[in-house]
Amino acid sequence: MRATLEARRDLGPEYETALIESFVSRLDATIAHRVHAEMHAAGARGARKAGNPSIPIALGSMGFGIPLTAIAAAEAGSAGLLLAWGGIVAINVAHALSRRRERD
Repeated sequence: MRATLEARRDLGPEYETALIESFVSRLDATIAHRVHAEMHAAGARGARKAGNPSIPIALGSMGFGIPLTAIAAAEAGSAGLLLAWGGIVAINVAHALSRRRERD
């Protein structure tokens, strides 16, 4: 940037547009290079960290299941309890089926 500003002082305002375009082009290339490097590094980290994505689903089901059980049983009795856990089971089954399709 300093070099661009010094060149503008040396060349004058008639070259300002060309100097700005050149600076923006170099800046864009630098940013693109950094983004590409970050994405490549994140991809490598993601490949190493790849675990079982079913674990968060299972833990989330249990975490939501406890309060839903209390609320459903208190408000709607056995029917509410069956409905709440039926929804949780449906989400887990759908996730398991989607994982099976991805592997095939």
